[in-house]
Amino acid sequence: MTAPTPATPRTAPPIPFFPPDLFEADREALLDTVHAVGTGAAQKFILGGHTAGFEQALRESLGAAEVVACSSGTSALTLVLAAMGVEPGDEVVVPAFGCAPLAATVANLGARPVFADIDPVSLTIDPDAAERLITPRTAALMPAHLFSVMADMPRFRELADRYGLRLVEDSAVAQGGVLRGRPAGRWGDAGVFSFVQVKTFGMPGEGGAVVTDDPALAGRVRMLRNHGQDGARRFVHHVVGHNSRFDELQAAFQLHRLPGLPERLARRAEIARRYSARFAPLAGAGITAPQAGGDGRCHYVYTVLAERRDALRAHLAAKGVDTHVYYPRTLPAQPAFAHFAPPGARWPNAESAAARNLSLPLYPHLTDEQVEHIADTVCAFADRTGEVR
Repeated sequence: MTAPTPATPRTAPPIPFFPPDLFEADREALLDTVHAVGTGAAQKFILGGHTAGFEQALRESLGAAEVVACSSGTSALTLVLAAMGVEPGDEVVVPAFGCAPLAATVANLGARPVFADIDPVSLTIDPDAAERLITPRTAALMPAHLFSVMADMPRFRELADRYGLRLVEDSAVAQGGVLRGRPAGRWGDAGVFSFVQVKTFGMPGEGGAVVTDDPALAGRVRMLRNHGQDGARRFVHHVVGHNSRFDELQAAFQLHRLPGLPERLARRAEIARRYSARFAPLAGAGITAPQAGGDGRCHYVYTVLAERRDALRAHLAAKGVDTHVYYPRTLPAQPAFAHFAPPGARWPNAESAAARNLSLPLYPHLTDEQVEHIADTVCAFADRTGEVR
């Protein structure tokens, strides 16, 4: 293994994983937006003109027929599943490794999340494992993009079509990702995004969106997000709905930030490429990095798999680098979802990822010096530990 560049002494401030100055460059625009919305003559704070404009801008950028903004990415999943008619007795195939809403949104509708193992390289749901779990009770497949890699959506599209299932694409982390020329969120019968602050198109608050080419499905989602009202007349509730309405202030702020999204995504991709180039030789020392570039990348967070994850994390912390372990347990190992897991079942790839994943800082305003310090520190740890024993 080629000796890495030694870590250099550092006197600069620590590098946070979640940057506190994420919107510092937009401070004045945010304050102006707060004033404009708060003092507007219409006094419209939810589902107004800014929200409609934001939905239209997303439709145009994605080439989608319908976009429905709602209160969070989790809410977007709930609304989609409910609009598709998922109900008690149904099953939805989800990844065994990922965020809690993948299982919780299914369970909250009285349906059963069925956990499929993941691909050991991409860490996204394995289509072959998912196919083996399809039964007559299966209502939908719900693959999720993870970290910086899109799931194998062409294969899941084929599975959904062949078995007559609904396909929900959890693109919460993947805005800006493109696979085979098709944007993330555009492979399923519906896709969802999250705009919580740390996402690629994050904002200072909660928010999400449903993307679909099905006008009838979009209409049901719009009704469900607003207490079951259809928008034609207030206080007529056609179905039992939710309060999942989008904030006008956030919509206006996102419209302000949308033109700069490609540049921010490009900076994320550049940082990820630098990491991968530095870490490519480290597999022999027990640190496996994602491939640099390639189709289906979305550059949300940069995650390595480390055999000595906790030791690497402590080493980085000692050098002023904050890190994050996203999912230290698989979903079927979570107390909330364990009763959905068949007795004795195992998900070896998901369990391995839960034990080894470690995410490094990845956001657009990391400086080149900070990026090199992070890379130097990881390489120094690998050089010190050598071959895994």
